[in-house]
Amino acid sequence: MTYQETLHWMFSQLPMYQRQGNTAFKKDLTNSIAFSKELGFPEKKFASVHVGGTNGKGSTSHMIASILQEAGYKVGLYTSPHLKNFTERIRINGEEVARGFVVSFIQKHKDFLERQRLSFFEMTVGMAFAYFENQKVDIAIIEVGLGGRLDSTNIISPEVSVITNIGLDHTQFLGETLTEIAFEKAGIIKSKIPVVIGERQKETEKVFSAKADECNAPIVFAADNEENFSTDLLGDYQKCNVKTAVATVKQLKKYTITDETIKKGLLHVVKNTNLKGRWQVLQEKPKVICDTAHNKEGLEIVLHQLKRESYKKLHIVLGVVSDKNLATVLPLFPTEASYYFCKPNIPRGLSEVELKETATEFGLIGENFSSVKSAFKKALDTANQEDIIYVGGSTFVVAEII
Repeated sequence: MTYQETLHWMFSQLPMYQRQGNTAFKKDLTNSIAFSKELGFPEKKFASVHVGGTNGKGSTSHMIASILQEAGYKVGLYTSPHLKNFTERIRINGEEVARGFVVSFIQKHKDFLERQRLSFFEMTVGMAFAYFENQKVDIAIIEVGLGGRLDSTNIISPEVSVITNIGLDHTQFLGETLTEIAFEKAGIIKSKIPVVIGERQKETEKVFSAKADECNAPIVFAADNEENFSTDLLGDYQKCNVKTAVATVKQLKKYTITDETIKKGLLHVVKNTNLKGRWQVLQEKPKVICDTAHNKEGLEIVLHQLKRESYKKLHIVLGVVSDKNLATVLPLFPTEASYYFCKPNIPRGLSEVELKETATEFGLIGENFSSVKSAFKKALDTANQEDIIYVGGSTFVVAEII
């Protein structure tokens, strides 16, 4: 199989959660454990940091990786979803996994994958673990896919477990309350392994403390640290992520990490890891900003930051997925902006017509477009040099214009 044929096969075996939604979600670690055995338990052969949470886990993972890279270590990084290319999910010191490895890995294990009926995410996690073992990384930063307790990544025994924060996202899988969701996220806390909690939240703090006590795991709340570090990631929400990343690397007692290394790592996240889509400025005049924030907690911070920008007129290219609770996110958007409603090019994308109809009920006025690219082109054609265009609402919307 060619690389494209391999990806097509992976995508088509079973529904892919990012594209299909809840029909692809599997609440079970059986396949992950079976695949690990098939691969010779690769995750046991390298050190790791496990990063979960509702918002910020991707940025925090990249920050931790960047700091460790500046310290001179060979650092694996597994994140999801990808923006443009599948290989973005698996990186070592910022370099994406070779396409040849993807092809050979799938060909080698194709019979097992078909027989065991692994999901796209399950096989990708196994691929990442095998690659990190193969390349003999010093440490790998592993981002949780969804939840924690039953996520495919939760077969590792990390040096540190990290939970950035808790918000009301993926409630159809993880629970309707912050407490219920925190229980699922707390499932990555392991016996006697330090855990870093990014934020103190009244509803969740007790859940994490109780789980840490049960596991005899030392617990640190990163928000308690009053040190301030700068980063090249520009979003306001990165302030919390910086504290979480710093608190995490300080728990890595076996590694030599100085304050100077931390400063350099945080200032070179984009260069070291190639992170994209987090308050990313794509051009000036008109200024185009994109961000992957897609739930209430993330969008509140991003839109508050957007209000502080100087502009003559604001244009918002907006698309969402079909399982998004619009009643919680649309009221956050400014009514004075011009909107370009669109559908991300995935089966799970919400119809631009339906999005516009619902948005109008919240005073958001604009046109609808059948594609993200046509919506973005119209915004670029309409805006003048003093305007700002914001593109967001979904990771998949951002992916189409980067």
